[in-house]
Amino acid sequence: MRSYFFAILLAAPLAALAQTKPAPAKAPIVLTPGNMQLQAGGGAENRPDHPPTFPGGEEAMGEFFTQNVQIPVKAKQARVTGDVLVTATVGTDGKLTNPKIAKGLTPECNAEALRVVQTLPAWQPATRRGVPVPVMVQVPVPFDNAGITKFENDRKVPRSTKDAPGLN
Repeated sequence: MRSYFFAILLAAPLAALAQTKPAPAKAPIVLTPGNMQLQAGGGAENRPDHPPTFPGGEEAMGEFFTQNVQIPVKAKQARVTGDVLVTATVGTDGKLTNPKIAKGLTPECNAEALRVVQTLPAWQPATRRGVPVPVMVQVPVPFDNAGITKFENDRKVPRSTKDAPGLN
């Protein structure tokens, strides 16, 4: 009887261990401009002190896209507008690797966004305690069809121009 009771006591903790679920893997940290804060005490080991930056800042990146994004013919005809969101890793050398579409528009725009992101110049890499670290970033590639003129059909004329002499 004692050996039976002793066997039950040993088996109960082993059964409880077998039923526990493994801890879920942590998702990578995604950094976006204006969403970084230094943590007290240095923070997590994988969180950089300084984010990666595009040479020349956001304005320079916008100019790069203006000069290099070629809006596909189908997107022009369909008047597709918006941003393709591409995720990529800024490596310790500043080069973007492993670009993937996080939010797309059309297959043609998605392919063009990947092409342009792969031609981006090297960034200033993120650093952790002065040492470059790889960080995942999200890059919005704009497709705004700026060359297409939009007309407002139901625009109301302001009262000041109705009353102005010579405009009636």
